[in-house]
Amino acid sequence: MTVSGLAVGLALSFLATRFLRTFLFGVAATDALTYASVAVLLGLVALTACYIPARRATKVEPTEALRCE
Repeated sequence: MTVSGLAVGLALSFLATRFLRTFLFGVAATDALTYASVAVLLGLVALTACYIPARRATKVEPTEALRCE
């Protein structure tokens, strides 16, 4: 889901460059380094958001989790 979201977001941002040029100062609207760094940062945030709850879930005993349900 993260990869598909990043792909759709990058595609839409390339389409929106016409409108974004007026808001950007000192950076080109199609600056590859900026696109890559934002994509990597969002990917890391998404992986961290998935990793922390998954790690907590692995520490719970399965029988305890089933009893609570």
